[in-house]
Amino acid sequence: MKSLPWILAAAAALLAAAPATGGEIRQQPKAVLELFTSQGCNSCPDADALLISLSQRKDLITLAYHVDYWDYIGWKDTFGAAANSERQRDYVKAWGSSRIFTPQLVVNGRSGVVGSNQKDVTGAINGAARLSVPVALELGGDMLEVSVGGKPGGREAVIWIVTYTDKAAVQISRGENAGKTVDYTSIVTGKQVLGMWEPENGSHFRLPLAELMEGGSNGAVILVQEERDGLPGPIVGAASVQL
Repeated sequence: MKSLPWILAAAAALLAAAPATGGEIRQQPKAVLELFTSQGCNSCPDADALLISLSQRKDLITLAYHVDYWDYIGWKDTFGAAANSERQRDYVKAWGSSRIFTPQLVVNGRSGVVGSNQKDVTGAINGAARLSVPVALELGGDMLEVSVGGKPGGREAVIWIVTYTDKAAVQISRGENAGKTVDYTSIVTGKQVLGMWEPENGSHFRLPLAELMEGGSNGAVILVQEERDGLPGPIVGAASVQL
C-alpha cells in the first residue's frame, strides 16, 4: 500500500486540472454504483451504455472497474487491472458466494445484479437506503477540503480516494466485441486509502492542489466503506468531484 504523501500528491495532481471553482461536486448521493465490466465480454456493452445513462443522474455516483480475467480470449482490456478483478472477488467472498461474472453492478457495496438488466438495476437502486454518513467536498484556492461527518455508534470505516476518467471510446479489434467501438464512463484509474473514519468525531483532510495527474484522470470519488474480516463491506458515505 502506498504512503499517505503519495496519495496526497496524486489527489493534488488530479484536482489541479481546472480552476478551483470549475469542478462538479456530488454529495450525499442515494447510491454508489460499481460496474465490473470488460472490453472482452460481449454482454458488457449494454451494461456500459446503461452506466453512461445512470452517470447523468445527480443522485448517483458511478464507477467502472475493468477486470482482466477476460483478456485471454483475444482482446486485452485497455483499462483492465488485476486490482479491479480482486475487488470483485473480495465482494463475492464477503457475500459468501463463489460466482464471478461480468457485467456485474454492485450497489452501495451491499449487493450485486446483472449490470445489463435495466429492471434489476433500477430495482436495486430504488431499494437502496440513502448513504448515512455525510461527505462534503469543497474546492478553494489550491486546496481540496474533505470533511466526513461523525455518526456516534457507527462502525469504523476506511476512507478511500478513487480516481477515474469520465469518458473514453475504444475501438475493439479482437475478441467477442471485435469490430465495435464502445463508449465508457467513470473508468477507474486508481484506488488508495486516504485514512480512517472516526465515527465519534468524523474525519477531515486538506489536500493540496499541485499539478496534473498523469494518465488522463479528471475526477475523484471519496468512499467511506466498512471492512469485515478484511473484505469490503457496505459503503456508508461518498462524494465525488469532476473537473
